[in-house]
Amino acid sequence: MAQKLNFDKLDLQIIQEMMENAEISYADLGKKLFVSGGTIHVRIKKLQEAGVVKGTRLNVDRKLLGYDVIAFIGIYLEKSSLYDAVATELQKIPQIVRLNYTTGNYSMFAEVVCKDIGQLRWILHDQLQKIKGIERTETLISLEESFNRNVQVLAPGNTDF
Repeated sequence: MAQKLNFDKLDLQIIQEMMENAEISYADLGKKLFVSGGTIHVRIKKLQEAGVVKGTRLNVDRKLLGYDVIAFIGIYLEKSSLYDAVATELQKIPQIVRLNYTTGNYSMFAEVVCKDIGQLRWILHDQLQKIKGIERTETLISLEESFNRNVQVLAPGNTDF
C-alpha cells in the first residue's frame, strides 16, 4: 500500500508555482512565497525524494518542430494479462508519448505524436500489428488541442488545502 505523504500549504504552493514556471529560481520563488531560497531548496529536495517531483521538462511547440499529427489509439488486448508485456513493447516506439491502462472499451489508450500521416500509418501497420497480444486497434486523430494543463493542487486564492 502506498504511504500517505503529508504536504503542508507551503509544499503545495511550491508545487503549484513550479508547475506554472519551472524556470523560476529558488530565491525568486522564496521571495514570492515569503520564505528563504534555502527553504525552497530543502522542500524541493524532500519532494524529489518522496517521488512527487520527477524532474523538469521543456515544453515545446510540436508543430513548429514539424510534428503535425496527434492521434489517440485505443488498443484491444487478446487477454488483459498481456498488459505488461505489450506496454514494454509499446515503450520502444518513441512516437508514443503516453500510455494508459484503461477501463471501458479499450484495454490500453496511447497518445501518439507523428510528423505526418505517413509516419502514423507506419506505426499502426508496421509497429503495432507486430506486437504479440494486440488484438486490434482503433485510432482517433486529433484535429486541434484546445488546452493542455497540469492539475491545480491549490485553488487560486485558496488558503486552505
